Amino acid sequence: MKKIGIMGGTFNPIHNGHLMLAEEALRQFQLDKVLFMPCGVPYMKSNQSVEPGQTRAEMTALAIQDNPRFSLSTIELEQQGSTYTYQTLERLKRAHPDTAYYFIAGADSFFQMTKWKNPERIFAACCVLAAVRGDTTDAEMEERIEMMRRDYHADIRLLRTKCVNISSSDIRRRAASGESIAGDVPDSVAAYIEKRGLYR
Repeated sequence: MKKIGIMGGTFNPIHNGHLMLAEEALRQFQLDKVLFMPCGVPYMKSNQSVEPGQTRAEMTALAIQDNPRFSLSTIELEQQGSTYTYQTLERLKRAHPDTAYYFIAGADSFFQMTKWKNPERIFAACCVLAAVRGDTTDAEMEERIEMMRRDYHADIRLLRTKCVNISSSDIRRRAASGESIAGDVPDSVAAYIEKRGLYR
């Protein structure tokens, strides 16, 4: 059975923290590859200004082009209306029944997953790799994981990573004011943002 990681997100823009999480998931769980999946209409961020899907997909493609085990998936961008994680996972499992999916969740996303639409169907369709963040203790993570296992029969495993303090909102703010974003995004993405004048 293939083991495929899913790295979903708005990717507005994608940054080095996303790439590091995916690389650690590949290594720690011996995944065959990671799909980077920009979301379509992010229903939980409807009040934010989000770049068009094509733009976010192009930045993502640039960011992952040097790793042969990273691939871009536009499955959510091709859907009409709001996109929901449970629908995407169920669609993938129907199309690829010989594949086990591992949903890579940064700490912020992980703590919000029970508030997503139909969380029980998300947990039924994948194993969740939950990243530990610097300001969360192991005890807090274990308590949360035990709750999800008890309430949703979820398969959750800890993804150990270095604490990287990079946020897309901070990158957008600095790009808007003309500050450097070097070091937080791949050089190819920084050049794309500069050339297109994004977030200005």
